[in-house]
Amino acid sequence: MDRAQLVLLGLPLFLFCTDLLNLFTPPPPPHHAASEFPSQKPSAFGAIGVGSTVKISFCTSCSGDAVTMTKMLEAAFPGIHVELSNYPPPLPKRVVSKLVPVAQVGVFGIIMAGEQIFPMLGVATPPAWYYSLRANRFGTIASTWLLGNALQSFLQGTGAFEVYLNDELAFSKLKEGRFPGEIELRDAIASKLGSSRITDSALSS
Repeated sequence: MDRAQLVLLGLPLFLFCTDLLNLFTPPPPPHHAASEFPSQKPSAFGAIGVGSTVKISFCTSCSGDAVTMTKMLEAAFPGIHVELSNYPPPLPKRVVSKLVPVAQVGVFGIIMAGEQIFPMLGVATPPAWYYSLRANRFGTIASTWLLGNALQSFLQGTGAFEVYLNDELAFSKLKEGRFPGEIELRDAIASKLGSSRITDSALSS
């Protein structure tokens, strides 16, 4: 096996092992951007956000938008607490996404050591498709890795961007079928904050 073949084989295996490690690594704690992006300008809404919590639950592909919205909300409502979390896909999709790396490992093992594996499974002569795959083992390994990653991304994607204010739904991308604009989300939070202040005042009196 020459150097080029080692690179073609080693790179997909290395990236696959990295993906496998990330799959079982626990997610980071909820992000609170106030300490990293302090508000520098006074807000037109004053201190209306003090004591309130906004929770943004988003799909994996919307992380950049979630951080942008977090900075906007904390600038608009000083003192508000924003928590970010990934919106989990349905249980069947989560289960299948966990099985994808197992299938990838199985394909890699068959390609590299099929002559030993098939007899252990009671198959004396490997099937014809095995020799077809083994004839282009490096292309098969790379394709398996790329297709497996694409399938995992599809299974983990939800298209969600759900925004809650004090556990009350303020905006749902799953219901609306679209992503919220910054001004739209700011006004929705301001409206709900104002309503909650009025309710609290009525209850206290």
